[in-house]
Amino acid sequence: MANVKILAVDDSATMRSLVQQTLGIGGYEVVLASDGKDGIEKFGASPFDLVITDINMPVMDGIAFIREVRKRNTDVPILTLTTESEDNMKQKGAEAGANGWIVKPFRPAQFLDIIKQVLQ
Repeated sequence: MANVKILAVDDSATMRSLVQQTLGIGGYEVVLASDGKDGIEKFGASPFDLVITDINMPVMDGIAFIREVRKRNTDVPILTLTTESEDNMKQKGAEAGANGWIVKPFRPAQFLDIIKQVLQ
């Protein structure tokens, strides 16, 4: 998966680090953002093959972030990576434009399998 670029948005430094390490093992290039606003700025700066976002974040939450990304790009796959597992929240994510929902904590091998499937 050479040159696949992924934007990962999460307000937790620990989770950003874990996501970066896991995706690095998979050979992906990762750009990190600390909240939705930061994510939108980085998304606008260069093209991405995939976006992964948390839902509960300060400044701009994941649902608002997904909506903003969708205004700019309707094709890029968006996965949520969140502690939220409620069906109504998943529904909100899907309505905003998320393609998949991963509940934290994740198992690295399973996470990479999901990423690979989404990118195919």
